[in-house]
Amino acid sequence: MSLPSLCEFVWVLSRGYKLDSTSIGHAIRLLFDASNVVMNRPAVEFGLSFLEGGGDFADGIMAYEGSWLGGETFVSFDKQAVKLANERGQLAQLLS
Repeated sequence: MSLPSLCEFVWVLSRGYKLDSTSIGHAIRLLFDASNVVMNRPAVEFGLSFLEGGGDFADGIMAYEGSWLGGETFVSFDKQAVKLANERGQLAQLLS
């Protein structure tokens, strides 16, 4: 499952179906266990850590992917995303 499609899945569960982050995390973990679904597990786990920390799943995915691609600093306009990235050992900077 591609990361963008997984971000859309989370968005639909959150905004469309009004599920809370615990239920969304459970749905993603069910996909982990499906034998016919392949995904970038480390990126998804990082996204889940953002979601479970009160942040946005997609921000976690972007922070992970940026680091994996060689980026040194995660930048965002989102204070919560920067806080969560820093708490997870990534350099992060708030844009204003």
